[in-house]
Amino acid sequence: MNQAVDLYCVLGNPIAHSLSPAIHARFAELTGERIRYERRLAPVDGFAQGLRDFAAQGGRGCNVTVPFKIEAARCAARCSGRVQLAGAANTLSLHADGSVHADNTDGLGLVADITRNAGVPLAGCDLLLLGAGGAAAGALGPLLHAGARRITLANRTLARAEALVQAHSALAAQRKTELKAQTLLLPDAASFDIVINATASSLAGADAPVPASVLRPGSLAYDMMYGPAAQGFLDWASRHGATPRDGLGMLVEQAAEAFLLWRGVRPPSARVLAEMQAQPG
Repeated sequence: MNQAVDLYCVLGNPIAHSLSPAIHARFAELTGERIRYERRLAPVDGFAQGLRDFAAQGGRGCNVTVPFKIEAARCAARCSGRVQLAGAANTLSLHADGSVHADNTDGLGLVADITRNAGVPLAGCDLLLLGAGGAAAGALGPLLHAGARRITLANRTLARAEALVQAHSALAAQRKTELKAQTLLLPDAASFDIVINATASSLAGADAPVPASVLRPGSLAYDMMYGPAAQGFLDWASRHGATPRDGLGMLVEQAAEAFLLWRGVRPPSARVLAEMQAQPG
C-alpha cells in the first residue's frame, strides 16, 4: 500500500485565522486519504515565489485566499472555464512536470451553502452582490447558473463592477438573468431577497457598506467572511430584520470541491460543517 502523505496548503495574507487546515484534516480522516495540509503566509508582493517554494517542497495543491486570487489565476498554465470567466482562482493543482492548473470553487461553495445548507432558493430571486474583487468574481458565474432573476453588482469603484458585469454578460443573457453594475450608493427603492457581502469591509470589522433599505423583511444577508470578521455585518443584518449567515458553510463547501478536484473523492461536507457549527465559540 502507498504510504506517501501528500502535501497541500492554503496561501494568503493574513492566514493565521484560516480554518482550512482543520477542514481538510477532517475530510482526510473521514475519507481515508493521506494528506498533510498547512497554512502558509506569503508576503503581499511574494505570492508567486511562495507558490514556487511550495511546489519545490513537493506540494500537490494549494488553496488561495485574500489577497491573491486574481494573481493566482495568472500563475497557472491551464485554467478552468470558471477561472477564465472570473479572472480569479482559489484552487491550484501542482503537477509533477511543474505545470499549474487553476480552478475556482468559491462560487460552487457559496451556492451549495445557500441552497443546500441554508435552504434558500436562488432561482428567481433578486440578489445584491457587494464587491468586485476576487471573491465576487469567483461567485458571480455560479450565482448566474443558479438562476437568479436579477443580480446587481455594487462596488465602490463603478468601473470594476462594470468590467465584471461585461465579462459575464453572455452568461447572464443565456441564463435570462438581469445583470447590472452599480455604485454602493444604491437608490432607496432598491431592495433584494439576498444580499451577499464580498467586500473587504468585514476584515475591518465594519457593518454593511450599503443602506439598510436594500434589505427586505427576512432577506438572507450573507457575509463571505466567517467568525469575528463577519460579526459587524451579521449584527447589522439582525438589527434590520434580515436573516444573517456567515461564510463558514461556503468555506467548508468550497474546500469539499477542492478536495474532490485533488483527490477524486467527495468528502461529507454537511457532516463537517455541522461538527464545526457545534464547536463552542
